[in-house]
Amino acid sequence: MNKSTIAIIAVVVVVIVVVGGVAAVYLGGKHNNQPAKVTLSESGSTLLYPVFNAWAGNYTNATITTLSTGSGTGISSALQGTVVIGASDAYMSSSTAAKDQWAMNIPIMISYQYIAYNIPGISTTLNLSGNVIAGIFRGTITNWNDTAIAALNPGVTLPNHAIVPVHRSDGSGDTFMFTSFLSKANATWNNQVSYGTAVNWPTVAGSETGNGNSGIISTMNSTPYSISYIAATYQRSVVADHFGVANLEDQNGQFVAPSVQSVSNAASHYLSQIPANGTVRLQYAPGSDSYPIADMEYIVVKQNQTSAAIASALQSFIQWAVNPNGGADSSYLQSFNLVALPSSVVQQVVGPLVNKITG
Repeated sequence: MNKSTIAIIAVVVVVIVVVGGVAAVYLGGKHNNQPAKVTLSESGSTLLYPVFNAWAGNYTNATITTLSTGSGTGISSALQGTVVIGASDAYMSSSTAAKDQWAMNIPIMISYQYIAYNIPGISTTLNLSGNVIAGIFRGTITNWNDTAIAALNPGVTLPNHAIVPVHRSDGSGDTFMFTSFLSKANATWNNQVSYGTAVNWPTVAGSETGNGNSGIISTMNSTPYSISYIAATYQRSVVADHFGVANLEDQNGQFVAPSVQSVSNAASHYLSQIPANGTVRLQYAPGSDSYPIADMEYIVVKQNQTSAAIASALQSFIQWAVNPNGGADSSYLQSFNLVALPSSVVQQVVGPLVNKITG
């Protein structure tokens, strides 16, 4: 080997070492070229907070920070760029999505909701319908022994006491889920109130509010004869506070208990109808043994992330979250009464959306 060749090789080696060192510094890595772990910040759904918190403690490819702020705040924070991930029980409204061409709804799992009540002396599981619940939250059904409730619960001695409806005070995907069910089940509610993460609640004497699922639970616990909607991920709190959980009337007039199976039954009727943008309402599904308040859970993200490193880390995290060997493993979802997305939805809807994320 002549001197010229040796000199060229030496220059190439020096360039590689220098560039490698610069790359390590740019990515925040050490001299072994191991990049620092990217942080993915999440804010939003109080329903999803327990599972995001569990993921954060176990996911190793990025640092996950999570805040329980409500779906409305989660969506707005993601769109404003103050967090990477907005977790929501509701997809963005068309008007919100239209304001930001880079915003995406990505489905990640299926959830459901309890209609819970705190009635002293009642240990029986009550049957309730969308029409009755709409009447309670509109203020047209005001007592627990109302004939409309009694007709659904023959043989049950209901108290002659005023009902205290409790609803969320914050912008909430749980409110979207609940009001979406009522809009499908009750024409009057649909025409007068409709559905959304925040609605103009009818004025009902004695009604109460709560911030987040924890706030609803706290309000109900201190308010006998109350009724509200609570995410099934908070089952432990519902049981600990001895709340009753209603069976809900389906489209066939049957009363269905909330369970992973009855929610899976409900979701199965809609999953083949999911458009490419991932938005679908699963409430009040047809078919037998279909629990009426099932819901698709979403993360709202920007298609164009601030760096290639964050974009890549976000893609990897979402792929892990919907993988049955990752975040969709039963060890996570069963603990919080959540249902994994079918593989067809992951492949046909989630995959193409994730592939659009860039840095």
